[in-house]
Amino acid sequence: MAGSSGFASGGELRRLIDAARSPEWSIGEGRDRQVMATRDSGDIGLPWVVTADRAGKGMRVSLYRPGDDVNVEGEVIGEITGNPREMGRQLRTILEEL
Repeated sequence: MAGSSGFASGGELRRLIDAARSPEWSIGEGRDRQVMATRDSGDIGLPWVVTADRAGKGMRVSLYRPGDDVNVEGEVIGEITGNPREMGRQLRTILEEL
């Protein structure tokens, strides 16, 4: 089972990603078991990026606008908590509201 610091298995991360799928966003695993979602901004090579990183008992969701450096901290737009499926649904809601 997952501890408070993140996911115990890649399967849990995969369930979160599967539950978060949204037609406008490409979602996958980023570095260090991070969830990363991208959406075309209309400018080639400059997508919208949303990441979800482990934080406490859940994950912190950050937004990067087109052209932002994703290697620095982004604009925190929310937190998701619960089991992987619940967190995936919460992330999908956040993505669809952007």
